[in-house]
Amino acid sequence: MPRYFTDQRHEALRHRVRDFAEREVRPHIAEMEAGRTVCHALSRRIARQGWIGATVARGYGGMGAGHLAKTVIIEELSRVSAAMGAMVQASQLGVAKIIHFGNEEQKKTWLPAIAAGECLPTIAVTEPHSGGHVLGMTSSAVRDGDDYILNGRKVYVGNSHVGDLHGVVVRTGEGSHGLSAFLVEHDRPGFRVGPEAATMGLHGFSFGELLFDNCRVPAANLLGQEGDGLAVAYSSSVLYGRPNLTAVSLGIHQAVLEETARFCTERQRYGKPLHALPNIQLKLGRIQSRLLTARLAAYHAVHLLDQGESCDAELMNAKLVNVESAIESARDAMEIHAACGLFTDRPVERYLRDAHHIYAPAGTSDVQLLRLGELALGSVRGEWSSRLADRVRTTELVPQQYPQQAYAGVGC
Repeated sequence: MPRYFTDQRHEALRHRVRDFAEREVRPHIAEMEAGRTVCHALSRRIARQGWIGATVARGYGGMGAGHLAKTVIIEELSRVSAAMGAMVQASQLGVAKIIHFGNEEQKKTWLPAIAAGECLPTIAVTEPHSGGHVLGMTSSAVRDGDDYILNGRKVYVGNSHVGDLHGVVVRTGEGSHGLSAFLVEHDRPGFRVGPEAATMGLHGFSFGELLFDNCRVPAANLLGQEGDGLAVAYSSSVLYGRPNLTAVSLGIHQAVLEETARFCTERQRYGKPLHALPNIQLKLGRIQSRLLTARLAAYHAVHLLDQGESCDAELMNAKLVNVESAIESARDAMEIHAACGLFTDRPVERYLRDAHHIYAPAGTSDVQLLRLGELALGSVRGEWSSRLADRVRTTELVPQQYPQQAYAGVGC
């Protein structure tokens, strides 16, 4: 039965994504975990399902399904593989900059290709020495005739090694009005991707480094106007980054509950199932309670976003609640599994590692709390969900046909 803010069409979408994830993604988890490298083929296979175009208008070839549908897609992929859920969320984050700031020519050029899975977009803001302090970035773009020349380095870029189109925020002037955003194709001279680096979790997902060395980009690739870079970065993070990562956390959390409940049913202690022990049942109850609360916060926030309502606070709170609760539940699950949880034949240790990866992007929990504190004090200086309401409001979810290709095997 549909729950929370979903209707039967959202739930039908959930079943399609879950079926795909079980058939196509789960068989490759062991390979991704062992290799700890980017899974290119599977990323492309997922993209071709059309799900990265969840919030792209149907006029541009997208689903036009909205942020709640997007949340369901990411959640269901992340329930099986947080790495592949992260791949989709990072691509959809890359969509935001074009939807919000792209001109008509840029939208016609890129959105249909993204929606068809032929182009994976990224957004690149963070730098090694500035971190989350966006105004501290030093990467630059200098106008040279009909082009801009980009120099600098970006780190922690989701889909760095599979991305085809990078949305890059760099400095074109001084101060908060001196940042601008550009679309940079992956094959432009002067652009390269740094070496793959092994990470603690999200094996199969690329989270790497982009380098620009006198990379020449046409002025037509400028997103919006010069000086819009800060708005591109902040709005994309608030309206897409936070709810997308919320959805990844939610999928991990659901997997934690299912796996732990299964373990407690299968495992015997004192001649009875492990869940017969009161302290174990209490821990399971806490996991279940956190998950119910987390899902309500997640779905409510994106429902408001779909309606064009002011909801920056709800989006921040959803990310805070979901990340913190997923980590806490994964820790509880590890305690229930005890020594069994330390071995990779069970996925609970992967869930704990993956959950920690969602903590920092789009703002740590402290960042969300600081912004919520500003709300409590009445010192918020405008909300992105209000400023861009006409660009994020969506129509009702419509029936969507997905490619019915045979479920052929996909290597990484």
